[in-house]
Amino acid sequence: MKLLVGLGNPGNKYEQTRHNIGFRFLDLLAKSEGLRFDAAPRFHAESATWETGAGRVLLVKPQTFMNHSGDAVAGLARYYQVDEQDIVVVYDDLDLPSGKLRIKKGGGHGGHNGLRSINAQLPTPDYIRIKVGIGRPLHGDISAWVLGKADEGDRADENRIFDALLKEINTVINGETDKAANRIHLALQT
Repeated sequence: MKLLVGLGNPGNKYEQTRHNIGFRFLDLLAKSEGLRFDAAPRFHAESATWETGAGRVLLVKPQTFMNHSGDAVAGLARYYQVDEQDIVVVYDDLDLPSGKLRIKKGGGHGGHNGLRSINAQLPTPDYIRIKVGIGRPLHGDISAWVLGKADEGDRADENRIFDALLKEINTVINGETDKAANRIHLALQT
């Protein structure tokens, strides 16, 4: 079993915000694979089981609000005995411009409260991260930016990234991050 986690905040109020990129990607993946999310109240999450050629993947949308994402992720990882290297987290990144994506293994939280929570709860921070760029505001409050809705151009960028990522998500889940990143980069160049 592997975990594919999308970060976001629960509720309609947050559905279209920049901070909910992880939820939106998992929703798109679930729709394309004919999966349905069910409540997993014991783990403070919504989840769907995806049977892939490489095995079973649990899609996870923590329902704890961003700052407590680690509660759901660590609880599920312990319950299913999933090692950190078998966890993939999709989330928004302020330090990447809109339309950019970066995949990496391990590292710090980079100021992202969802990752801060996950890093605090897992034994090591050695999980795979898929960072989807949302850019930084030129001025103003960061919270208002991440909790604001993206404009049409940013949503078009998001759709291009999601299309490329959907084609490579199995490669990422299987730990071939460099291979997936190179293919995504090429796809986004066209």
